[in-house]
Amino acid sequence: MGAAVAACARPNAARVLWCPVGRSPETAARAERAGLEPAADLDDLLRQAHVVLSLCPPAAAEDVARAVAERQYAGVYVEANAINPERSQRIADLLVGSTHAVVDGAVIGSPPIGGKRTRLYLSGPADALALLEGLFAGSPVETPVLGNDIGQASALKLAYSSYQKASRVLAALAFGAARAHGVDEALLDVAGKRQGSYLTETGYIAKTATRAWRWGPEVEEAADLLASAGLPDEVLRAAAQTLARWDSSKGLTELTPDEALDRLAQP
Repeated sequence: MGAAVAACARPNAARVLWCPVGRSPETAARAERAGLEPAADLDDLLRQAHVVLSLCPPAAAEDVARAVAERQYAGVYVEANAINPERSQRIADLLVGSTHAVVDGAVIGSPPIGGKRTRLYLSGPADALALLEGLFAGSPVETPVLGNDIGQASALKLAYSSYQKASRVLAALAFGAARAHGVDEALLDVAGKRQGSYLTETGYIAKTATRAWRWGPEVEEAADLLASAGLPDEVLRAAAQTLARWDSSKGLTELTPDEALDRLAQP
């Protein structure tokens, strides 16, 4: 997602950089395909970049922000990770004093490649929002503005994720239970008679498995969002625990739904 979104800024930006230090060969290959220019290290990147877009697994969001804050970065920092509003505010507080502005962002949709479009929802200071709108103008990345408060974009992302990702987990569990009793085809028939049911999208079971390593932490963040609003968080905690059974499925691009369900049935 990070490389695909960054590539969409290329027509409106003089240069689009990325930091390869500590990243995998797969990440480097994606950045190269996206036409991103490698910086020598984070210090080199921050000396040149007017805008930093942070798109990484939720667990790393504060570490990245802390590393940027330690270097007294003076540009616009876009916190676009799937984290809860309290963490977004902590990151904004961490960067206050050096950074020109912190923007809360939320990417919703598929990576903007192959004709697909995505939305980068934004909230934060008006001047920084205008800069980002211009940066992605005319690209497959739309930039709807939610308001000026840090946390609004993060709340929208996790509110959506709490339904979308947990629904995928429930669909996999439903098929796992049905398959164990030899009625999975009957379940598919029942689901097919209803409009818009995730139960009809059996191919997504394998996709969910291969994405579990990053979906699980995001669902935990969504559970934190519910808890902070005084709402029950147990369903999402359970969904995250279910996704954890698929952690080792990362990168298995040829995984089938049946193989994914076999993995799900293992403690």
